[in-house]
Amino acid sequence: MTATVAKTDEGTDTPYALSHLDALESEAVHIFREVAGEFERPVILFSGGKDSIVMLHLALKAFAPAAVPFTLLHVDTGHNFPEVLEYRDRVVAAHGLRLHVASVQDYIDRGVLRERPDGTRNPLQTLPLTEKIQSEKFDAVFGGGRRDEEKARAKERVFSLRDEFSQWDPRRQRPELWNLYNGRHAAGEHVRVFPLSNWTELDVWQYIAREGIDLPQIYFAHEREVFARDGMWLTAGEWGGPKETETVEKRLVRYRTVGDMSCTGAVDSEAVTLEQVITEIAASRLTERGATRADDKMSEAAMEDRKREGYF
Repeated sequence: MTATVAKTDEGTDTPYALSHLDALESEAVHIFREVAGEFERPVILFSGGKDSIVMLHLALKAFAPAAVPFTLLHVDTGHNFPEVLEYRDRVVAAHGLRLHVASVQDYIDRGVLRERPDGTRNPLQTLPLTEKIQSEKFDAVFGGGRRDEEKARAKERVFSLRDEFSQWDPRRQRPELWNLYNGRHAAGEHVRVFPLSNWTELDVWQYIAREGIDLPQIYFAHEREVFARDGMWLTAGEWGGPKETETVEKRLVRYRTVGDMSCTGAVDSEAVTLEQVITEIAASRLTERGATRADDKMSEAAMEDRKREGYF
């Protein structure tokens, strides 16, 4: 096989190859288009976090100049960061998209779910998510999960089959040789799709910088009132923090990931620009979930257990 070549300005032949970010972008665009052609009712999970922001940016690119042929879905815990919710609504309005919201608070008010003693609502998202998928008959659900985040996510394929109860069985994972994806599923089943599977946190930030993607300012260093719990800086709120023994202080922090305020910690940081954030991430030896997500520290298999139940 001969390499593809391109003519330079000087007229010489040189091998042509995509850059690392171009290759990741091309793969993700292919995945979006594959789903559009193979499924009837796909939906994109969109929270206003950086991974879902990049995922939506890629979807917009994949179908431009046409509109994105998917709706959006957010599972609102009721403990989300206000800055992120404001960004979510602004982006939805700017692109004329339709947003479905599944509310954890609604389930608590109806007595279907009960508050946890620790105030964390992240584990309570599973039922609202799975019931919304079933009621809207979504057959493909795009998620922003990446394999570098956590061990259970590293096991998952790009097309991840879920049964009629939205449960994940790692033994039913299908081979994906040569970027060939199998979306076949029975009635009631659906497929979770992860266009960013092969990206790393550093890739995401470098792509954000290259594309000039706007983000919530919570991702950059800012002064915030926080308190220490289990080795993390948490934001005070009505969810149950701080306790009497925990002291609130103002610190210069930023967030590497955003989720439920009760389990998402900030990190000390002076990074106020994309370049500074990229330098900080490149030097880190902890994934953002390992460093800042308390819900992943409940047990060694916390994420895998939740995924088996229908979590993202």
